[in-house]
Amino acid sequence: MNKITTYFKESYNELLEKVTWPTWNQLQQSTIIVLVATVIITAFVWVMDFSSNQLLKLIYSLFK
Repeated sequence: MNKITTYFKESYNELLEKVTWPTWNQLQQSTIIVLVATVIITAFVWVMDFSSNQLLKLIYSLFK
């Protein structure tokens, strides 16, 4: 039990003294970058899905 207590104490101490937390502005900038990247990737995947769907519809219509 002593090892577990020591582990939590050391972890807490490390979070307070050794971890560098971002400033509010850095956090906002990072969040905006992630949101923009998510929208771009989502749009790219949607375009690929839409294109492949249309292509498959065309191919299926040829064999009806």
